[in-house]
Amino acid sequence: MALLSIMKFIATLLFTITSCTCLAQDIPFKQLRFDENYTYLVKDTTANWYHRLKFKPVSKNKSAYFSTGGEVRYQYFHYNNQNWGEAPEDKDGFVLTRYLGHVDFHAGKHFRTFVQLQSSLASGEVETPSPVDQNPLDLHQAFVDYSTTAGARGNLTLRVGRQELYYGSQRLVSVRDAPNNRQSFDGVKLMYGGKDFKLDLFYSNYVPAKPDIFDDAFTNGTRFWGAYGTFMKRPILQNFDLYYLGIRKKSAAFDEGKGIETRHSIGTRVWATKPSWQYDLEGVYQFGNFATDRIRAWTISANVSYIFHETRLKPQIGLKSEAISGDVRYDDGKLNTFNPLFPRGGYFGLAALIGPYNLVDVHPFLQINLTKDLVFAEDYNLFWRLNRNDGLYAVSGKMIYSGKAGLSKKIGSQLGSALEYTPNKYWYFRQELTWFSAGSFLKEAGPGKDILMIGSTITFKF
Repeated sequence: MALLSIMKFIATLLFTITSCTCLAQDIPFKQLRFDENYTYLVKDTTANWYHRLKFKPVSKNKSAYFSTGGEVRYQYFHYNNQNWGEAPEDKDGFVLTRYLGHVDFHAGKHFRTFVQLQSSLASGEVETPSPVDQNPLDLHQAFVDYSTTAGARGNLTLRVGRQELYYGSQRLVSVRDAPNNRQSFDGVKLMYGGKDFKLDLFYSNYVPAKPDIFDDAFTNGTRFWGAYGTFMKRPILQNFDLYYLGIRKKSAAFDEGKGIETRHSIGTRVWATKPSWQYDLEGVYQFGNFATDRIRAWTISANVSYIFHETRLKPQIGLKSEAISGDVRYDDGKLNTFNPLFPRGGYFGLAALIGPYNLVDVHPFLQINLTKDLVFAEDYNLFWRLNRNDGLYAVSGKMIYSGKAGLSKKIGSQLGSALEYTPNKYWYFRQELTWFSAGSFLKEAGPGKDILMIGSTITFKF
């Protein structure tokens, strides 16, 4: 049934492929859809229905206009031994469906309104779907911008309302695109953009997903604020970020216990993308208070790769590695568990089995461009707990197993294979196979069975 529904989806939109493939000259879609700019169509004289969808003037000088767009995504997953054998067996797998639709209105150079709805549906799961998978229909984004010039080459924008946040490599602040339900925040943000420098100041409240229609109301359960600066084209370092992020949660839970959490993160990221070499290095230190404990936590990460761009298949080889602090001792008045805040959902692959808490991982990978549109990727992950006196966490921060459940640090290894096909900017296909070999800690703490996951993704954007 799951595969049948996907085939129906393909058949229903087949005519769109024929219509859209002739529009390859259009700009590519962006991760944040509100960053797309279609004003280049102001001089368009064709009677193209798609261009009218992306740029619809409502004033004589065409300075006021509407732009619309959206996304439909189907995913099918099948797990053997989900949650290492803790979850009920699911013989048929399940389907996740996501619909996104937005309207973007610009009234001249200064004022702009962006509204986006999201519907995330789960079908066939044995257990009750989590809010990350199931959120039938809600207001995902709704904000107003006021923009003006700042200096000779700068722009200043004030944004107020519900919005997505995205910074750096998405280790700490992400739109959470891989899971079914993207995340957003209610807040205010001041953005400065210059030639080689960007700075954001923001204060917000996280929007938790709820199970009914249009019920994702404003809440102050999790407050999030910060400053994020990006410096580009600098000597020696090329590009680097400096940032401060603050969070206050009324109810937080770690292996150490539960309580109010006020945490501050100070970090830096150095990155560059060259024809052959790419690197992304990041370090973060956290401090604050959790219940009656002091917070002292940290993480360092590296992602270095090399592309043989002069060869036919343009293979890319790389190595990722992270060390993420965990609690050193129970009941010592300190919490050393790192909080990744709002990370990308598929942190270690689409299977998203482990979260970035109390962890050491080594992650070599390989990517090959079989054709211009077809890419094959292979990666291998090795996982250990950094500290024995802390547990194993999911990406959401939920405790999987307490550190008291076993003495071993070895969590296991994960082998992932993926085939991605992108025939044009509108369509994206992905087939993924993930095998997780359970290590000694998982066998001490629970059933410790190996996991096999098969995932299929079809995405259409317009």
